[in-house]
Amino acid sequence: MRVRLQGIVLTLVALLVFGLGIPLARSIAAGAQQDLFLDRLTDTARFASLAQRPLLDNKPSLIDPDLTRYNEVYGVQVVVVDQDGKPFASSLGASAARIDLKADRVSGPMHEALAGRRSQPTGVLMPWDSTPLVLAEPVLADGEVHGAVLTVSGTGAERADVLWWWLLLAAGGILAFTLALAVAIPVVRWILRPVHRLDDATGALVAAVVGGREAEPVGESGGPPELRQLGRSFDRMASSVSGALAAQRAFVADASHQLRNPLTALKIRLGNLEGHVDDEPAAADLEAARIDAGRLHQILDGLLSMARAEASGGELDPVVLDEAVAERVADWTVVGEARDVRLVVETAGDGLTVRMPPRGAETILDALLDNALKFTASGTEIRVTVTREVDKVRLSVRDHGPGLRPDELDRARDRFWRSPAHQNVPGSGLGLAIVSEIVAHSDGELELDLPEGGGLRISMVFPVA
Repeated sequence: MRVRLQGIVLTLVALLVFGLGIPLARSIAAGAQQDLFLDRLTDTARFASLAQRPLLDNKPSLIDPDLTRYNEVYGVQVVVVDQDGKPFASSLGASAARIDLKADRVSGPMHEALAGRRSQPTGVLMPWDSTPLVLAEPVLADGEVHGAVLTVSGTGAERADVLWWWLLLAAGGILAFTLALAVAIPVVRWILRPVHRLDDATGALVAAVVGGREAEPVGESGGPPELRQLGRSFDRMASSVSGALAAQRAFVADASHQLRNPLTALKIRLGNLEGHVDDEPAAADLEAARIDAGRLHQILDGLLSMARAEASGGELDPVVLDEAVAERVADWTVVGEARDVRLVVETAGDGLTVRMPPRGAETILDALLDNALKFTASGTEIRVTVTREVDKVRLSVRDHGPGLRPDELDRARDRFWRSPAHQNVPGSGLGLAIVSEIVAHSDGELELDLPEGGGLRISMVFPVA
């Protein structure tokens, strides 16, 4: 945006410089042409007046000295022709033939003058145009044209003056452009400083919301009043959003925590009733109540884990992934043996370290191994692998269960979502949502795919610490 604004400012300055500079340069050239034309026209008219008597008396010697002296002083060639267009007198004396009276630039004005018409201004004096200025004035006597006077003037000095004026004008345009650039850069930075602050604050707000921290205010960072007001409005909005999310998380955590004690007491009471209910329908209802209480207990545990995962975004601890995997697999091996499921571990063995929230690795592995053991049939295996990928490390948990349909892989991360084919398997539907939250806090990526041979593979890619 800074480049675009500076481009707009500089474009406007360039248009202004060219819009004023080009007409001014043309006006300078036209003025020089006009001054030269009027000066030479006056001299040509004077020589036309002096040539009347010599032409009538056919005595060129009467005017030759004046023409020669004029040429010596001003370097302007002067030729007097009779009414037939033949040379009569010249500033070059006998060398009058050096002036080609048949040339277009000379013959045209000469015939106009012999027809009784005076020369008119033509064109603009350009520095690169070395064409001499040719003027012709009719010599009149008693209203009749008896000849014409032609002046051929070089324009070198005038063109040099025009060139110097143009160079001065170009230097002024460059100076104006430089000053505009020097002023535009700090002004654009001043305008955009609040915008950059808002952009940084937006990213910080997202990180704060994810990490459960309070958003850093934009504050007064200079800039136009409208953008400062926008910054203040953003601070109020960020404070409201952070407060609402903090209250929501606190409510989920508090509600989950406070409900666990009454629910535990309810499970104990339901357990105490076992063996004291003789009626068969009532015993069935009691068993259903116990199952529902257990499911509700799992949901509350999941909500509490989710609240903890969401609140741990700002704290990342180094974790040696090989050691964490070996520890958790060793604990879950007992459960696997009870279900006739073998847990296999494949690690790089080079102490790969990643950064995760506190107890993040344990929470991830517990959730994934618990899910894998729920769906893996007896006599199969669950494979946990840790591999190095350049500057990243991949942690994968692959089971041999029924897996998911391809269109269900994206939805598997949603909270409380469960595949319709697995509704009879105990669970709250929060396991992968918790894993996804912790992986996001760890700057990692979560991937789900269906490997060959069936089952589901859940992979997490973390940057190596």
